[in-house]
Amino acid sequence: MGTKGKVIKCKAAIAWETGKPLCIEEVEVAPPKAHEVRVQIIATALCHTDAHLINPKFKEALLPVILGHEGAGIVESVGPGVTNFKPGDKVIPLYMPQCRKCKFCLSPLTNFCKKLSLVKNPLVDQELMEDKTSRFTCKGKPIYHFMGTSTFTQYTVVSDINLAKIDDDANLERVCLFGCGFSTGYGAAINNAKVTPGSTCAVFGLGGVGLSAIMGCKVAGASRIIAIDINSEKFTKAKALGATDCLNPRNLDKPIQEVIIEMTNGGVDFALDCAGGPETMRAALDSTIVGWGSCTFIGVDSEMRGLMVSPVELIMGRTINGTCFGGWKSIDSIPKLVTDYKNKKFDLDILVTHTLPFDKINEAFDLMNQGKSIRIVLTF
Repeated sequence: MGTKGKVIKCKAAIAWETGKPLCIEEVEVAPPKAHEVRVQIIATALCHTDAHLINPKFKEALLPVILGHEGAGIVESVGPGVTNFKPGDKVIPLYMPQCRKCKFCLSPLTNFCKKLSLVKNPLVDQELMEDKTSRFTCKGKPIYHFMGTSTFTQYTVVSDINLAKIDDDANLERVCLFGCGFSTGYGAAINNAKVTPGSTCAVFGLGGVGLSAIMGCKVAGASRIIAIDINSEKFTKAKALGATDCLNPRNLDKPIQEVIIEMTNGGVDFALDCAGGPETMRAALDSTIVGWGSCTFIGVDSEMRGLMVSPVELIMGRTINGTCFGGWKSIDSIPKLVTDYKNKKFDLDILVTHTLPFDKINEAFDLMNQGKSIRIVLTF
């Protein structure tokens, strides 16, 4: 390809400060060092997590930064010691690493890896490469990486334990969703909540993650899936994917949890909160049945606000759990999910409402923040 070992100059979207649009700039992307891979990004989707980092209410942001963590591309070159990838491979960058050696990777109980700091907020972890430097430079300044992925750029550099090789015939404009949104929602239902056949479920928040959670509940065999959102326009897709009931809390004359308890004779077996924020977290927990109700937290609001829980709620048999990346061990699982998609086990097309050129990234953020999209795919 003629670029191996050289700095590549290309287009990227940089967040220089919070509360401002991203700037399309020319950046310099250094060659990969040991156990790193340089990837040409072909398609990248937007996620609310990208918007959180540039929200002025989020105080931990490391700037300037190249955001993006839901992308797919082609290997351009590999650094020394990389054996699992070669130029031309189709790949998905992963913010959830898998070294396959640490105690977390070796445990069947989690999909965490010791490469994550495990104490830092994941949004500001993996902000530099293993040698504590960046591979991105713009106007003479180093630019932070984001979650070990940074997909809002024509070329990125990732660690070889933050990358999954996928089938050569995969459609990158769809499988980029496996980088976060689809995998998180679908896996939350299957791997973390462990939804059971014949059960009742409530899914709060019907964005890309919530709709994917509905797919997971359906595949797991739930008999009733109640979909909740303050935007009723989301209900058509929710029903197409398996929701049996749709509720808009703004159109009800009593709290949503009371309505769900009445509808289900005591509450659902599984609640999945894909929206985040104290009010939704509270509604989701309250809507689960005593004795065995399970509440899975997936969404996080930009202020990372939490929930007050009384011990009595848990003494009464409810459980609370959470998910990161849908519980999937990333490098092992993503190639299999891509194959499942190719075999039509689930539909990703329904999640993609817009495909836009990369230069329109700020327009895409506006559509997402206004709730006018499910997933927007940007192409270079």
